[in-house]
Parts: sequence; C-alpha cells; structure tokens
Amino acid sequence: MTAALFFAPDAYVLDGNQIMGRRVAGAVFLRAVVEGRGDDPVVGYSIGQQNMDSFRQAVRSIDPAAPTEWIRTGRHDLLAERGTLHRADPAICAEARLRLRTGSASFSLTGVTHTLSTSGTLDLIASYLSEPVMPWDALICTSAVAVDVVRATFDEAAAYLRWRFGGDLRLTLPQLPVIPLGVHGADWAVSDAARQAARQRLVIAEDEVAVLFSGRLSYAAKAHPFQMFEALRAAADRSDRPVRLLLAGQFFNKGIGEDFLSTARTYCPNVRCQHVDGEDAGLYAAAYAGADIFLSLADNIQETFGITPVEAMAAGLPVVVSDWNGYRDTVRDGIDGFRIPSRAPAPGAGDNVAHGYEILGNYDVYSSRTSTTVSVDMAVLVERLVTLIGDPELRRRMGAAGRQRVATEFDWRVIYPRYRELWEELGRIRTHQSAQAETAAWLASAPHAHHAHDDPFRRFASYPTRFLSTDTVLGAAPGAGRAAYEALTGRPIFAPWRIAPDLAERIIAAAGKGPASIADIARQVGLAPEAAIEPIARLVKMNLLLPEED
Repeated sequence: MTAALFFAPDAYVLDGNQIMGRRVAGAVFLRAVVEGRGDDPVVGYSIGQQNMDSFRQAVRSIDPAAPTEWIRTGRHDLLAERGTLHRADPAICAEARLRLRTGSASFSLTGVTHTLSTSGTLDLIASYLSEPVMPWDALICTSAVAVDVVRATFDEAAAYLRWRFGGDLRLTLPQLPVIPLGVHGADWAVSDAARQAARQRLVIAEDEVAVLFSGRLSYAAKAHPFQMFEALRAAADRSDRPVRLLLAGQFFNKGIGEDFLSTARTYCPNVRCQHVDGEDAGLYAAAYAGADIFLSLADNIQETFGITPVEAMAAGLPVVVSDWNGYRDTVRDGIDGFRIPSRAPAPGAGDNVAHGYEILGNYDVYSSRTSTTVSVDMAVLVERLVTLIGDPELRRRMGAAGRQRVATEFDWRVIYPRYRELWEELGRIRTHQSAQAETAAWLASAPHAHHAHDDPFRRFASYPTRFLSTDTVLGAAPGAGRAAYEALTGRPIFAPWRIAPDLAERIIAAAGKGPASIADIARQVGLAPEAAIEPIARLVKMNLLLPEED
C-alpha cells in the first residue's frame, strides 16, 4: 500500500515556482508515485480546497486516468487506514504532534532530507528528540553523508538535553534509511539524431568538446566556479581541440549573470563560455544532449545528494565531479567518470564561521564563507579533463557505464519500490513495538495533545467568572428562534461560526421547553454533550439562550 502524500504545491509543482532542486525532486517523485501506483489510488493529504484542486491537477497532468483520494487535515482515522503519511521534506514534527490526538502508534510518518546546513533545518532535525517522533517513523536520507549529518545532530541534541534535564531521558529516534533521489532515465536518453540537433541548436562545432555545468549559477551556492574556470583554461591549453563551456541554469538576477559570465571570460579566455537558460526546458535539455563531458565541482555544505551528475549519466555523459558529499555515492571513480579529491578545513576550524552565522543569520554569507574554503586537487582535475577531452572512446565508454548505472540504481522504477518497501517495514515495526507491554503502557501515558495546542478553555480557565458545562441549565430567550439566529449569522459578525439553522432551531426549541441542562439538550438534538458546549455557548453569546444563575 502506498503512503498518503502531504501535499503543498510548493513541494511538488514546478509551474509558477522558481526551479529549485527540492521542487524538481518533488515533481519527479510525484510522477514516480503516479506511475508506480499499481492498483492503489494516489492519496493526498492537506488542508483547503485549493490544495486539493492543485493535487488533483498535478496528478492528472501526469496520468489523466490515475484515481485520486483526498484526506483532509486532521482525519487521522483515514491516515491510520493508509498506514503512512509522507512529506517531501524533513518537517514531520508538526504531524507527530497532531498524531498524539489519535495515538502515536496510529500511523507512521516519513520525511526526506534535502538541505541540512541551514540553522532552521538543523534545529528541526534536533527537535526530533523532544517531539513525539517514533521508531516506526523515518527520515529518508538521500546519501551516506546525510546520515552522518543527521546522526551527529541527534548526538549533539541528546547531549544538550541530558545537560539540561539530567541523564535519564527516554529518547526515541526514527529510522534513517538511505534511499537516493532518482531520475526518469528514459527522459534523458539521447539518440544520435537528437545529439546532432542539439549541437546545431547550440552552434557547437563538430570538433569542439562541450563541457557542461548545470544547476544554480551562483558564487554562494552549489559550486563556486573559480577552480572550474581555471582548470578548463589549463586543460584547453594542453588540448588540440577547442573547448566550449556550457553553463546551464539560472542566475538570481541579471547583474549576477553578467558578472558570472565576465568572470568566466577572465579566467578561461581560451574557452568559449555560453549561458544556457535553465528556464527554457528545451534549451536546457539540448545542453545535456549536445555536451561531451559533464563537470560539477560541488563545494557547498548545502548539498546532500546532487542530482545533476545522475541526470548527466542518464544522458550518457562521462562525469567529472568533486569527491564531495553525495557525489561519492553516485559516481564511480574511473568507471562512470572521475571523482576529484577535495579538501576542507579540519573539524574545529569553523567556530568563527558558525558564530558569524549565528549572529548575522545570513545563510548566503555562511554558504559562501564555507564553500570558498573548499578546494579540489587542481593537478588531478586538469589531468582528468585533458584525458577526457582527448579520448572520445573513453568518453563513450564511461558514458555507457553511467547510463547503465542509472538504469539499475537511480531510475525511479528501481527507487520508488524501495519507498513502498520502507512504508511496509515501518508498519511491521509499528505493529510489533506498540504491542510490547512496556511500550504500550508508555504510549497510553502520552498527553492527548501537544502543550502548544491544549484546550484553550482549560489553559485559560482562570479567565472567566463562571463556566458553561454539561451541567449548566439554560432556557430560551424571548423571541429566540430560527429567524433570529439566521439574522445574526447572515452578517459577518457571526457568519464564520454558523451552524446548520435547523440544528440551531432544535437547540433553542429544546431549551424553550423549560430550563434544561446542556447534557439534556444535547441528547434531545443528537449531539455528544461535550461537543454541544461550543455551539450552545455561542448561542448564549448571541443572547438566544439564557443560562440560569448558579
């Protein structure tokens, strides 16, 4: 059985939103869910008609015949039937709090890592230890390094909590499975005819070797470009064939774009640099189809996986990447391409960097400050580029190996079943552990709701003079009835809290038969006594019901 998807257009829909890695990941994941649904419907979960309509439209755009179901926020009984709620980000804590109302063992929660380097995300990950996140929940990590970061954050958060509250703490942690991001491999396959057409569109000469970098074009995020420019200049000096650099992606603004391209011309003047606008999907695809080599020297702590080398491998390109973060999980050195050794300051050297980020709160400055201290081995990089530029057979062989690796390891047809297997495994863990006597007793002692969302009439019980309870006796006010109720709720002053007029009429009539308790009135109109207090209290506010003096 597939999970329900916590749906927000920002996480899954590209149209009308800035193209970012997490949105692209969400969009291709949704496609994997739709195409891999089997006999199951595609199930969305969120609040509001607009989100529901957007969800159904997004699913229909992938497969008009795909059946959908929608679970309204708070219907945890329906989530329990589904078994799992999945988010496209790590933010499962709010749902874990809300789950308290139906029991923390009622269903599982899964989220997925993207950027882990912002203070907000690290705070969120650390809060797993103090929130009702359970062992039958999971934070899906896209790479081995993502697991390292999450575990280190858990360890530091646990040490902090023990320092604050003592050592005897029961800390429950989620599962941390590694499931990589994926691609729809067939979308990236390039025929000889498509390659020729792409090179013609980009005006790449037959003897030119086109080196592609794709992604966010920025000095502060993804990959600082200086060593890429320098290495291409050195490699071009040693090569017999002209070299073209394709910079495929988007600049934050026009000024940054102009400076970026000017910098490229300054540091690799012997390489023809060409911007390929990432907003133009056809042109962006042509860059992959027409290139000969893919190059990405990621150096930022923001990245946990890095999908662009996998896309390049799917397109049959040999890849040259920094030996950094998730690239280590995807690119096999000497087989699919080359990983270039990287260097960064040793642990303990960054306290001033962390302090500066804590004071200023400027993530772009923090990202730039760290990435500009990370370097790759230039001698190795230049040698690898010279080798690939001069050896078309090696490029072909590595490209074929990468394409095969994507088909067996990183295609969504392979990866999405791993999600479904995880959801089933979490169900087994939940069933087994919640049946253990000690765990069952511990779960039974949990609060009904998180303290931030407790009953306001309990939290602020010292405010009123008297209470309206199920024992409170009321009568109907003179002139009270359906017409008076509809007149009041027909205006904005009470319209948001309008109940069905016939129900209001029956409540007023029950009270009008003679003073009766709220419990008695509730029974007469078919409401649970506790649930009747709020609408009856509002009828008192409207001066349609009158409580007897205590």
